[in-house]
Amino acid sequence: QVQVHESGGGSVQTGGSLRLSCTASGNTDSRYHYCLTWFRQAPGKEREGVASTTTPGDTYYLGAVRDRFTISQDNAKDTLSLQMNSLKPEDSGLYYCAAYPGPVTQRLAAWEYNYWGQGTQVTVSS
Repeated sequence: QVQVHESGGGSVQTGGSLRLSCTASGNTDSRYHYCLTWFRQAPGKEREGVASTTTPGDTYYLGAVRDRFTISQDNAKDTLSLQMNSLKPEDSGLYYCAAYPGPVTQRLAAWEYNYWGQGTQVTVSS
């Protein structure tokens, strides 16, 4: 079993920045290249994938955040990060870190992932 934990959420004004972190613990088998993805969910909306990575240099983004968010991982620390710049009110929501021990077909689809954190709140005010 793998436990995932997010941190780093908070409240900022439009144009501000936040950095989210995700750590994994438990049975993180180093034989697998995990697919690691950040999702977000606003009240009344479906959960949507925001940014995904497998190996360093391999990244995939939701179009709405591509030029503003950066996903990265530190394998030595088992940490996944999401640097969010130029934040907008529509970026507000509960941000989740998700993992799957292997390749997935649809990187930003929630049903592909079996390990989830509890989420961290991001609020962007206008």
